[in-house]
Amino acid sequence: MAWPLQDAKQRLSELVRQAIEEGPQVVTRHGKETAVVMSIEEFERLSRGRPDFKTHLRDAPDLTRLRIRRDRAPARKVRL
Repeated sequence: MAWPLQDAKQRLSELVRQAIEEGPQVVTRHGKETAVVMSIEEFERLSRGRPDFKTHLRDAPDLTRLRIRRDRAPARKVRL
């Protein structure tokens, strides 16, 4: 079900209840889908198994094996 933002604000308790009982609820603004309200159980299910950002960075490939060459030419001269 899509909830216009104004209705969602006025009927927040009902919106949350429906998200818990029926599943994710879409909130619209000016007819455009802008947000989703879902139960914490659904959110945890969707985010389970995803590494945190620090783990993601630690698991990045070893970039020292790349052959990156820097241009050693002198920088251009600028008059100030």
